[in-house]
Amino acid sequence: MNGGLAGKRVLVSAGPTFEDIDPVRFIGNRSSGRMGFAVAAAAVEAGAEVVLVAGPVHLPTPDGVQRIDVRSAAQLHDAVLGALPADVYIGAAAVADFTPRAVSEHKIKKTAGSDTLVLELVRTRDVLAEVAAHASRPSLVVGFAAETHDVERYALGKLEAKRLDMIAANRVGVDGSGFESAENALDVYWPGGKRALGPGPKTEVARQLIHLIQKQMTA
Repeated sequence: MNGGLAGKRVLVSAGPTFEDIDPVRFIGNRSSGRMGFAVAAAAVEAGAEVVLVAGPVHLPTPDGVQRIDVRSAAQLHDAVLGALPADVYIGAAAVADFTPRAVSEHKIKKTAGSDTLVLELVRTRDVLAEVAAHASRPSLVVGFAAETHDVERYALGKLEAKRLDMIAANRVGVDGSGFESAENALDVYWPGGKRALGPGPKTEVARQLIHLIQKQMTA
């Protein structure tokens, strides 16, 4: 890949977030972080300075990438906004929409006579929307949408509602796409345009996405 992003600062978020319930349990999701890590590596190949905010994953740091490890949605929010300004933000992380209102200091024990446990959850802050509305807004804000159905409708809604420049959407729960897979296929949307990427290894799909981002930067 050529150095089309030379001199650009690219900020990427990747992986899941874990929202603690007590010292033993948490609420998480199936994101492996592979797609976001592949995007970070592809951005380095394109000549960018890359900062990667990574949720709790077991992946090696791509060469040439500055990595910031986080665990929760709140930590990811603070790390991403703290890493601005950037020329491009790519929000590939699967950030929890909800987190427990309170975290128990001790392991929650089973209670005799009760077969249920009620957790009160509250909304987390919308990292992607905040970056798009930030005073130091990147020139290009790219979101990801992982959906189980109506992928295009939900992706276009997210593109408009969060005022993004581009969104990469994929279907999860199917072979060769989304979480827990080494391969992926993306439908990328931007105002007035659409491009299908893949299917193929996430490393190659990431290169295709970065190439598309380069074109949008120079359009």
